[in-house]
Amino acid sequence: MQEQLFYVHPQAEVEAGAHVGSGTRIWRQAHVRTFATIGEQCNIGKGVYIESHVSIGSRVKIQNHASIFEGVTVEDGVFIGPHVCFTNDMFPRAITPAGQLKGATDWEVTPTIVCYGASIGAASVIVCGVTIGSFALIGAGSVVTHDVPSHALVFGNPARFHGYICRCARRLTAVQEQDGQHTGWCETCQTYCTFER
Repeated sequence: MQEQLFYVHPQAEVEAGAHVGSGTRIWRQAHVRTFATIGEQCNIGKGVYIESHVSIGSRVKIQNHASIFEGVTVEDGVFIGPHVCFTNDMFPRAITPAGQLKGATDWEVTPTIVCYGASIGAASVIVCGVTIGSFALIGAGSVVTHDVPSHALVFGNPARFHGYICRCARRLTAVQEQDGQHTGWCETCQTYCTFER
């Protein structure tokens, strides 16, 4: 019998057919559905729900009670705060126009992508169909309805642009743009951060 290379709390549920990478820890009351994929060295907090066909990269931290529904792709190194909710249908209804309860094939899943190194603050809602760029930072309690550029700081309802962020999650100053490249100064790192928007 092959040794399990990841940890699942006795009160968590990982359905048959889900893939979990080595070094990943899944804590109590989390639920990972069939055909979900989770990479290596992730931390999946208490009560997290990961639906079928969700793709989670490696070294991702998902805090307590986040809900990640089908159609979501989370790249490596992403932080998802507690109680974050991803939607996946732009036109949700419990019933069909004829009044019948919708089945699994009646939903119109709209994909969402969270790119490398991005962070999503607690209790944010991510409306489906958006791309959150690399190292973007979503402030707590935000409702994201549009794409978020790389290294952007957004917050509010709806979330709006409030500046640029370093890889260390501190604000960049003196941001300049030339030929599609942005450069900003990070006081914390004492270095320039260069990125494409």
